[in-house]
Amino acid sequence: MIKAVIFDLDGTIVKFNIDFRTVRAEVRGFLIDQGVPASILFVNESIFEMLKKAEIFMKNSGKSAAAVEALRKKALAIAEKYELEAAKTTSIQPGVIEVLKALREMGLKIGICTVNSQKSADYVLERFGIKEFFSAVVSREHVKYVKPNVEHLRKTLEALGVDPQEALVVGDSQADMRCAKDLGVMAVGIPTGVSTPRELMDAGADFLVTSITDIPVLIEQVNFSKPR
Repeated sequence: MIKAVIFDLDGTIVKFNIDFRTVRAEVRGFLIDQGVPASILFVNESIFEMLKKAEIFMKNSGKSAAAVEALRKKALAIAEKYELEAAKTTSIQPGVIEVLKALREMGLKIGICTVNSQKSADYVLERFGIKEFFSAVVSREHVKYVKPNVEHLRKTLEALGVDPQEALVVGDSQADMRCAKDLGVMAVGIPTGVSTPRELMDAGADFLVTSITDIPVLIEQVNFSKPR
């Protein structure tokens, strides 16, 4: 039985409009200025992958844990600046409010698992008046490693008080699908953000939907088909 639905934020609940290439380039430039070798940082990798490499380099160079954490906070502050700018201009995906109401009427718990900062996530949810629907919003500050690392999704499941087999993940990225697959959570891909339908399927999506409005019907079909 599906008892909870966990959504990604950008590209799923709201339209994806963050200039992530610029974010990556600025974070990379900052890390290089701090002494991290340019040769190990690539602009086509996520800022979290860059930060992992930076952490390893700094520890191997004898830097303290406090220095590593300070570097991480400054890098993520750069990302948050762009996230907040994007949050002010993004729009909510069609049908989201109706879907959230339907899920609540079905008695389901609803959560968000996002790599965005808590500040930018809260801003978006409050801006569109939908924060009340979510029992848990697990941003990057809540974990050491974000999705596709399973720690991020596991933390969200714990916050909602459900087991992996009792949840459904809805997201637009390969990272959403991979962490769901690795934890044994049913994954639904929605090609409204950063990944194509083929990429979502290859990453482990159990289902593909063209609109978020398909989610309540899908859950009813899944729960109806399972023995009670």
